[in-house]
Amino acid sequence: MLSAKSLFQEIIDDDESFRLFCSIAASGESQGGWENARIAALVPESQRALAPRITRHGADEDKHGRIFNALMRKRGLEPVEVPPDTDYTMLLERRGIGLAHEKLKADQALTVRDIIVYLSHSRVTEQRASEQMVLLRKHFADHPEIGKAVRMISDDEDNHLAYTHEELLRFAAAGHGRLIQRTLRECALAEIAVYRDVSLAVMAHMGRVLGWPKAKSAVLAAGIHAVYAYERVLGWRRMVTLEMPARRDALGGPATAAPEFA
Repeated sequence: MLSAKSLFQEIIDDDESFRLFCSIAASGESQGGWENARIAALVPESQRALAPRITRHGADEDKHGRIFNALMRKRGLEPVEVPPDTDYTMLLERRGIGLAHEKLKADQALTVRDIIVYLSHSRVTEQRASEQMVLLRKHFADHPEIGKAVRMISDDEDNHLAYTHEELLRFAAAGHGRLIQRTLRECALAEIAVYRDVSLAVMAHMGRVLGWPKAKSAVLAAGIHAVYAYERVLGWRRMVTLEMPARRDALGGPATAAPEFA
């Protein structure tokens, strides 16, 4: 019987599929770390109080990238090149979601609108990340090899999601509500399509590595399309609501250190 737990167990039990999974994850987290660091450096003067939180966000993402690389090293594995069709961050940027890398590579200060776009993009993508880590935590929190990493990354993603809610509500109270809702909706509808495409690509690559029969791959692909159909009709709405989080000032302190996996 196919289940999220059995599927992921199969991936982590095989060195090649585990290496591919960790390489994809590490690349995405490291990219997020770079993006947040650049945004923190370019925050407009009126929003400088936000810079330490953006810096913390980026430091967390960098830490996650190091964690995935450490998990590979512990098995004596080296990262592999990330297939372009699995590059979630790059594919979102190609759809015009978030802040373009050309803008982040420049030295010109961002605008308040840019910061709202960044926070809206983060609110949507951190929803996805938090949900994925909740699923992994449910099944693998006590796993001897990856449990510690899963618990730490899950806590961080929950903090990131709380932070985006709180900051966007602050901007909404300052009169930017229409821009926020419009941007959230645009980001959410693009994200669910990219997530579908990346999920299909990842499963295709994993299927080749693990030698899955065509019937198994077809069932998984059908499941991915079914999730997209639900999200396209209703599910995207969970990504655009804003509520004051129970975790206030979730990124108000320094980033926690990555655990040792030696």
